[in-house]
Amino acid sequence: MGNGQTDAHDLRHLVSDSPRIMVVDGSKLVRRLIGDVLRKQLPAVEVVACAGLAEARAALEAAPVDLVSTALVLPDGDGLQLARVVRQAAAQRYVPVIVVSGDAQAHLESRRFTEDVTDYFDKGNGHQALATFIRGYVMPEPIPGAHVLYVEDSRTVALATRRMLQSHGMQVTHVISAEEALAWLRERSAGDDAPGVDLLLTDVYLKGELSGRDLLQAVRGELGYGKRRLPVLVMTGDENRVNQMGLLRDGANDLVLKPIEERLLVTKTLFQLRLAGIRESGIGNRE
Repeated sequence: MGNGQTDAHDLRHLVSDSPRIMVVDGSKLVRRLIGDVLRKQLPAVEVVACAGLAEARAALEAAPVDLVSTALVLPDGDGLQLARVVRQAAAQRYVPVIVVSGDAQAHLESRRFTEDVTDYFDKGNGHQALATFIRGYVMPEPIPGAHVLYVEDSRTVALATRRMLQSHGMQVTHVISAEEALAWLRERSAGDDAPGVDLLLTDVYLKGELSGRDLLQAVRGELGYGKRRLPVLVMTGDENRVNQMGLLRDGANDLVLKPIEERLLVTKTLFQLRLAGIRESGIGNRE
């Protein structure tokens, strides 16, 4: 989902009690629907609704915002142009910019999103899911009992990442190889509570014969767990777009690019956990 263009100055979560969120979409109905759902999720939110690039530019010049959600296609431009405008505006360099599109997965797989885009969202998931996603950025909330299977062979990296996840209420089981993770999942595959974990987080390059990509392929192939049954987030420092595309096409729900930025990691993890529940209940398809 995105590139996480932040620095040490922005490693803190947004903690505003009254977040100001810009919603940019050419459809008045869509703007209203997203705004209504956001106000239900975040009662103190101020929604800045804009019909296009020009309105958004004027609003950004008038006052800063905490997050921008934009359609990919706008009446007078596109979401990628808007992302550049946001980065050029005063005090907006590190504001999260989320691009919403029905073609988001295709854009993600082809790595066509620019570095100005923080994250993307597939509008097919619905406005309720989008509001949940946005809330994860501006006001992340733990999911009691959420269990993450984490695969990382560097104990130093693992310690820091585990602390990030555990500080948000997640239970973390850490293993150091794809072989160990696969054995763990196989052991639980026949049980009533299979797959035995809510989300798999794995590095790509691991010591041993199997890589994180091999593990991903086994989860989707041998074990037969789909993206909703067992979400998989893959951490990678590989900037090769072809390799990134391959991971997504093999069934990764999303990528977390290294070096790991806490807000992005936690937001992506919580969102995938919530989205699985939203899809199962049908909430994401009501809009």
